[in-house]
Amino acid sequence: MKRIKNVTAIGGGTGLSNILRGLKYYPINISAVVTVSDDGGSSGRLSEELGVLPPGDIRNCLVALADEESLMAKLFQYRFKEGGLKEHSFGNLFLVAMSDILGDFLLGIKETSKVLAIRGKVLPSTLNRVSLKAIFEDNTQIIGETAISNYKKSRIKKIELIPVKDGEKICATPEAIYALKKSDIITIGPGSLYTSIIPNLILDEIKETLKNIYLNDKAKIIYICNVMTQPGETTGYKASDHLKAVIEHIGFNIFHYVILNNKKPKDDILKKYQENGADFVHPDIENIRALNVEIISGDFISETNVIRHDPYKVSNFLVKNFLE
Repeated sequence: MKRIKNVTAIGGGTGLSNILRGLKYYPINISAVVTVSDDGGSSGRLSEELGVLPPGDIRNCLVALADEESLMAKLFQYRFKEGGLKEHSFGNLFLVAMSDILGDFLLGIKETSKVLAIRGKVLPSTLNRVSLKAIFEDNTQIIGETAISNYKKSRIKKIELIPVKDGEKICATPEAIYALKKSDIITIGPGSLYTSIIPNLILDEIKETLKNIYLNDKAKIIYICNVMTQPGETTGYKASDHLKAVIEHIGFNIFHYVILNNKKPKDDILKKYQENGADFVHPDIENIRALNVEIISGDFISETNVIRHDPYKVSNFLVKNFLE
C-alpha cells in the first residue's frame, strides 16, 4: 500500500494560511508550524490581558485547513463590530476559551481542530510567550512586532526572540519537532520575512532539526519566496536578499530549493502597491545560484485586487514534483 506523504509548512500570517488552502485538497498529512509573536489587534489584546499565546495566526491556519464555506469557518473569522468586543475575532475568543477550559493551549488547538474538522494539524512553534526584538542598521533597537513593522527609517539587521517572562528558556514545541522529523517535504514561507518566518527558524531546536534534515537529505526543504516586498521590513529586497536574511539568521543554508515567481503583476495593480511602498520582488537568479540553492521559477501568483501566491498553483506544483 502506498504511504501517505508528510508535509510540514512553516510560517505565519496570511502567507502560510494561503499555502495551506491549496495543500488541503491532496491526500497528504499536513502539519503547519506557526509563529506566535503577534502583538497587534485582537491577538495582541488577548495575549496582553489574559497572559495567553496570541491566537490569530493559529486561527487563520485552522480556518485555512477547514471547509471555508462551512458556517463554523465563517463564524471563526467573524469580528465583532461594536462594544467591548469590538474588533475581536470570534475564533480568537473560542480558541482562548477552549485552551482555558482544558488548561493547555496545545489541547485547545486540537479540540478546536475537531470542531472545524480540519485536514491537518496546526502547531505553535513555541508554547512560550515571546516578543520580537529587532536591531536595525542604524542601531535602533525595537521590541514588539507591530512597532518593528512600523519603523521605516532603517533596514532590519537582526531579529531576536525574548521571553515575556524574564529568564524563561524559550523552547520549540516538541510536536513541531516531531512533525519536521517525519516530513517528506518542508516548506518555509511565504510571509513577513522578519516577523513571521525567521522567528520560527531561530528557535534552537528547530534550527538544529532543519540542519540535520538538510545535511542527511531526510526531506526536501523548500523556500517559497515572497512575491512582493513589505514596507519597512523588506523595502528594496530582491529574492536573494530574502534568502540571505534567513541563512544569516540561522547560520547556515538549509534550502534545497527556492520557488520564485517570475510573472510580473499587471501595471495597474502593481502601481497601487508601489504607492504604499511595496514593490515586485525581483527574481535575481544569478545571485541565488551563488547560494547553492536549486531554483524553481514560474507563474505562481494570483491577481485579484491583491497580489499573492495562488495556493492551487503552488500546491499542485509541490505535489506533482515532490510527492507523487
